[in-house]
Amino acid sequence: MKLSTLSLDHLGLVAAIFDALGISEVIDESIPKTRNCKLSHSAIIKAMVINGLGFAERRLYIFPSYFENLALERLFNPGVVPEDFNEDVVGRTLDRINKFGSTALFNNIAMKCMQQLAFGTNIYHIDTTSFGVHGDYEGLDCNPAMEITLGHPKDGRWDLKQFIVSMVTNQCGIPLFVQAHSGNKSDKKTLIETIQMFKSNLDFSGKNYFAADSALFSSENIRLLGDSTLWITRVPTTVREVKDLQRLDLEMKTCSDDRYSIFETEINYGGIDQKWVVVDSREMHASKAKTFDRRIGKEFTEARKSLKKLGYIVFACEADARKAADRWISENPHFTLTGLSICEISKRIDSKRGRPKKDEQLEKGYLIEGEVQRNEATIANKRSRLGRFVLASNDKTLEGELMLQYYKGQNAVEKGFRFLKDKSFRVAEVYLKKEERIEALSMIMVLSLLIYSIAEWMIRKRLKESGETVLNQLGKPTQCPTLKWIFQKFRNINEAIIELKGSVHREVINLNEEQIKIIKLFGLGCEKCYIG
Repeated sequence: MKLSTLSLDHLGLVAAIFDALGISEVIDESIPKTRNCKLSHSAIIKAMVINGLGFAERRLYIFPSYFENLALERLFNPGVVPEDFNEDVVGRTLDRINKFGSTALFNNIAMKCMQQLAFGTNIYHIDTTSFGVHGDYEGLDCNPAMEITLGHPKDGRWDLKQFIVSMVTNQCGIPLFVQAHSGNKSDKKTLIETIQMFKSNLDFSGKNYFAADSALFSSENIRLLGDSTLWITRVPTTVREVKDLQRLDLEMKTCSDDRYSIFETEINYGGIDQKWVVVDSREMHASKAKTFDRRIGKEFTEARKSLKKLGYIVFACEADARKAADRWISENPHFTLTGLSICEISKRIDSKRGRPKKDEQLEKGYLIEGEVQRNEATIANKRSRLGRFVLASNDKTLEGELMLQYYKGQNAVEKGFRFLKDKSFRVAEVYLKKEERIEALSMIMVLSLLIYSIAEWMIRKRLKESGETVLNQLGKPTQCPTLKWIFQKFRNINEAIIELKGSVHREVINLNEEQIKIIKLFGLGCEKCYIG
């Protein structure tokens, strides 16, 4: 008898969900295998997703070493071996993705998933992020849709060239659209183009809102979106109308979530009628108040220093001294000058030193004297308005509290980007040599997020529907686990291979009751991989 084991862990969940969503069929229809290769492009892409979601601290491009100890026949088909996933095969698949169109292929996959899953209200969140690359990428013999170049990095890596990825997710954080852009492209242009591309490539029904951060808000962008596209965005604080609202003593209404209060108004900006909602967040206020108080303390120290320097200046006339004092007051709105006085002095002409001689003609000069005091009324007034921001929408019938609720879902796309940049998700570290392949890889990255997000949404939904729970990190029952925690629960699950008298028997070992419950909640595909 000969006994050996291969690792399965949580990868069976990833493979089963990939298959259950029909992603392989979409890929094979879009980019069918044209050469006499053993594996289809869908199998290679599936392998890259499994690698990306393996959380093994190994970069995605490490093929085939990553698959040496995995239960490949359970994850793929009988006869599949690690050597089938060599770098040439992976490179050809990336090239085919690029030739077909990374965005177009992802759109086809997203549409297939959307047809199978009911998410409810459609709020589409749009954002962008940057990914640094290692390499020069100068003058390659290709004409990619994007350019690897220096730009404004969102992760602080000014030393790396980069490319931009724009992404659209629904309110559950499930990505529905992805596109790669040149590393120096403006967010204002990228966001509007993403919305227009997303609308042109996917079918919509019902009422849909596009939510984005303040980079979307400009008179040009909202005119381009028109009346047929409903949007929700944060208005930049640099807009004059926002500054005017911030100065007013508004009658704020407390929301059902008492952490927030709002004030609603209608305004025309850029020729578009809109509803604006001033939001006051208690948590944001508390956070900003600490920073504000520290800043006022520093400003007070600087104000005293600047007044001391001003007190050394001798002005030629009283009017000049008063103008300088008024200018100091206007430049320091959080403070006042108490005991302000303009003192007349006499000095020698041409600033000569020493005691003046008898009957020597002197000229008059004027000095500013005073003490710096905090302007408590101004400081308190400004402090009370900390934590306020303004939301806008071109749907004037949308209730302010609901607008806030929809906008708060913007964290869904930001969470997705954090996932892609997580150090355990090593696919984010890009080392490919061709820009076309990097563009294709960006699609694989977001496809991995798509599988992850759908699986997390699915397990939470089915836990609630069945009334079941799983234990969280503290050993307490929960119906909202993160998928990463579910993956952790599947560690050390192996496939045992027993060879006896010419026959081979395969069986999954180390399964416990909670793992079996999770497998059954995910469905038949997972049962077949682990139990069948």
